[in-house]
Amino acid sequence: MPTLSFKGKTFIQNHHLTVKYHQLIPNKKHSLSQKASLHDNLIIHGDNLKALKSLLPTYSGKVKCIYIDPPYNTGNENWAYNDNVNSPMIKEWLGKTVDKEDLTKHDKWLCMIMPRLKLLRELLSEDGAIFISCDDNEQHRLRALLDEIFGEENFIANIIWQKVFSPKNSAKFFSEDHDFICAYSKNNEKLKINLLERSEEAKDRYSNPDNDPRGVWTSGDLTARNFYGDGTYPIVSPSGRKIAGPPKGTYWRFSKKNFLELDKDHRIWWGENQDNIPRLKRFLSEVKEGVVPQTLWLHKDVGNTQEAKKEIVSILDFENSEDVFISPKPVRLISRILEISTDKDSIILDSFAGSGTTAHAVLAQNEKDGGSRKFIIIEMEDYASTLTAERVKRVIKGVSKSKDEGLKKGLGGSFSYFKLGEPIEMESILQGKKLPSYKEFARYLYYTATGEQFDEKEINEKNGFIGESKNYEVFAFYRPDLAWLKSNALTLDGLKALPKFKKKTRLVFAPAKYVDDHTLLEYRVEFCQLPYEIYRIHK
Repeated sequence: MPTLSFKGKTFIQNHHLTVKYHQLIPNKKHSLSQKASLHDNLIIHGDNLKALKSLLPTYSGKVKCIYIDPPYNTGNENWAYNDNVNSPMIKEWLGKTVDKEDLTKHDKWLCMIMPRLKLLRELLSEDGAIFISCDDNEQHRLRALLDEIFGEENFIANIIWQKVFSPKNSAKFFSEDHDFICAYSKNNEKLKINLLERSEEAKDRYSNPDNDPRGVWTSGDLTARNFYGDGTYPIVSPSGRKIAGPPKGTYWRFSKKNFLELDKDHRIWWGENQDNIPRLKRFLSEVKEGVVPQTLWLHKDVGNTQEAKKEIVSILDFENSEDVFISPKPVRLISRILEISTDKDSIILDSFAGSGTTAHAVLAQNEKDGGSRKFIIIEMEDYASTLTAERVKRVIKGVSKSKDEGLKKGLGGSFSYFKLGEPIEMESILQGKKLPSYKEFARYLYYTATGEQFDEKEINEKNGFIGESKNYEVFAFYRPDLAWLKSNALTLDGLKALPKFKKKTRLVFAPAKYVDDHTLLEYRVEFCQLPYEIYRIHK
């Protein structure tokens, strides 16, 4: 398979592996929940690459749908490359705004997006899909990169979204009326795309003019252009009109025998006068319950950028949203993605949250179908609390001036607001600096040692239990206190105090041990000394 080459690729293609785990610090002030929890709807403020890495212990392989709207790299977004990669060339890029005149702007964009896509793939469930908004500036490069990361066999579609409804006469050559949404799956063999609900217009095509007891129907053409040896016979209508054969250049879809059987079963429609060219009756009860999604999404069905700007302005009382977002996405667009790619209990992730449209769409979809979907959105800019979270709060509580009755009374729900904290570094722990909380360290230890999702509800600090993996029961004896770490160790009494073991080996992390290896084996314990012996056991 061809691969995409770009400046800096050799330095960043494995950068996601070197990104440190950071603590996720709850912020009650900006949350809308009784108690902050990583199992709630989440708004995370911080660098999205670091935040994605820190979500792995809890959400690896659990996210059903990912939607991202990264910078299109038009030169107007004022974004800067900020990933601290160990390369002199890339370090020269740090903090410098990427504009139209930047000769390395495509390389920088690809270096920015590649490690994020790799972490997003790890978070995606086996039956999940990712949808990425893009335009012609990077779309062809993005497709090549997605083929490399997700596999070209997992390409789903390149959707065209009509983002504007009137041409721009100021355009130099063509008015750009659409954006792309590139869709890939984790595994096309396990992917399921939901059918869309039939529109009222589509339902109106079905009627029952002959009072057929089988219900409403619409008619379909009985002719085809592909040659069919038995498809050129003459027929006679119920009124006696003789029809020599199908129209020139076409053929009846059925043999004469099958045609007569269909007519006998009243599956042929000859028109109200019983002498028209015959058509095949298709009953609504016999077709799929919904409609297969198409790759062309018109603004009348899923909204446009003007609609998106009006949504932001109406919810947040802005006079104008032009200075906040260049190209916001309408709720209806994200709702379409949710309709075709999620179940009622799915987890949805957006790591370029912007104004929080994805969270709004998830809440709206839950209100519409009674679902319990959860959102995780990440925003690195300072407006994460004042704009992103504020919008979601108002959508949940209600927007009194809204013309939408559902939004006016509020969509309901909650969310926990987290800020990206300090990295979890073994050197710092050894020196007693920036010690993480027990819960945060447990998340890090468990995922690093087992490669499986961590559930904080399983924690029992009294006996040190932090979770059960496929192969291990995992324990951690730790406190964020350097004096305690220096004076405590796993002892024989500590071994005896462990819960009765099952058939699995017990993986025990502690600062030191005062028992021999034979005793550890007797109690089926594999000891790991903090902070050094923290490792990942591959499944």
